Amino acid sequence: MPAVNSSNDTPQALPSSIDDTQARLAAHDYVADRRLATVVYLALKLERPLFLEGEPGTGKTEIARTLAAMLGRPLIRLQCYEGLDLAGAAYEWNYARQMLEIRLAGLGAETNGQSDGQGVGSAGRDALAARLFDERFLIKRALLEAIDPAREVPPVLLIDELDRADEPFEAFLLEVLSEWQITIPELGPVRAVRPPIVVLTSNRTREIHDAVKRRCLYHWVGFPDAAREAEILRRRVPGAGERLAGEVVAFVQRLRTLDLYKLPGVAETIEWARALRELDAIQLDPEIVQSTLGLLLKYQDDIARVNGDEVQRLLEHVRQQAAAV
Repeated sequence: MPAVNSSNDTPQALPSSIDDTQARLAAHDYVADRRLATVVYLALKLERPLFLEGEPGTGKTEIARTLAAMLGRPLIRLQCYEGLDLAGAAYEWNYARQMLEIRLAGLGAETNGQSDGQGVGSAGRDALAARLFDERFLIKRALLEAIDPAREVPPVLLIDELDRADEPFEAFLLEVLSEWQITIPELGPVRAVRPPIVVLTSNRTREIHDAVKRRCLYHWVGFPDAAREAEILRRRVPGAGERLAGEVVAFVQRLRTLDLYKLPGVAETIEWARALRELDAIQLDPEIVQSTLGLLLKYQDDIARVNGDEVQRLLEHVRQQAAAV
């Protein structure tokens, strides 16, 4: 089944401007820069999918969750993975129930004396075949749920980490993103009355086809500058302490200048700050940094690269930066 988060809130009007978009995102603790707020505003007004690329942990997925909360819409999430196909993304037929229907029809025909010796009389076979491909036997997955014409309020559809899916899956997406419909051979096209709000994300482990990108508004979500990351921490990790939060941001910002396999994202900054808060830290020191590096860095080679003298050097830079303010 698709991941659906229902909202009990009354659907809200779309933002009236870029400033309104930025302010309403911030009201839900999503600190967006003006460029991101602009592309979000345009995607909503133009009813175009929003395609976000960037490093993991930079808030691409969170923008969909925030939009759902901000607009009072259900959130439907399609998590992409290698081998994802039509049955996993859009729909499939409930073959077990169909087989049960066939058996029940056969038993009913025998009971009524209508059998031609093969279970169901020839007159009923066509009717049974038509009945088997009724919506009662249709299992709806995320994409079909999102464009269901019976929906009163269009949801927010998150197609997460599209780069994890195989390239042929993108070809199927084109019909959804272009026509807001899915064609089911046995039933015909299912088309949305109003298009969902679509957010696609990619960590760029492979290139997404131009045909998909052309149907979307594109934005690269990079790492935030120090001021924005500090504001994010203030909202997401209250009680961390101004000094600790400032040192955490300065340390992570400096860490991202190193030649590491995987640079820490905002998600790692938040996780690290929460852990330090739980450890009752009021400032960074070499021991606590080395003990908690695994919250920031997810590869042993990166941890080994930073551990020891590099930690001390980074902390000295943080202290010098704080003294200069």
